[in-house]
Amino acid sequence: MFEGYAWMVWLGVALVLVAVEAATVDFTFLMLAGGALGGSAAAAVGAPFLVQAIVAAIVAVVLLVTVRPWLKRRFTVEQHHRMGAEANLGRSAYVLDRVTSSNGRVKLAGETWSARTTGDSIEPGEEVVVDAIEGATVVVSRARILGS
Repeated sequence: MFEGYAWMVWLGVALVLVAVEAATVDFTFLMLAGGALGGSAAAAVGAPFLVQAIVAAIVAVVLLVTVRPWLKRRFTVEQHHRMGAEANLGRSAYVLDRVTSSNGRVKLAGETWSARTTGDSIEPGEEVVVDAIEGATVVVSRARILGS
């Protein structure tokens, strides 16, 4: 009954799989849709249903193994978004009051923070880098200048 229209059935399956992919955005259903397009092509040239199904399965597996990993790497953004005080690690700050191993003040991200250093004292106006955060106190070190 559907022998002459099998390619359209495969095409319909591919469209449904693309719609599911639009909802999941995992690239799995897109690869399965590619397999369905392979089955549709096999049907269009008059292959029996078993051959159509085998072509669809092989194309889908090849796409899943080769194209999907590349697409995932290309379009997946894996960024670790640090929040709160942790977001200040590695940022620059400027010394307001002399920073010693026990106290001091720095301007960090527009706010004044208590500060201390594990090294030598750092004078007002110098640029520092936040190495750690201990409660409401930042542990800083002198900013490294390239070439020095």
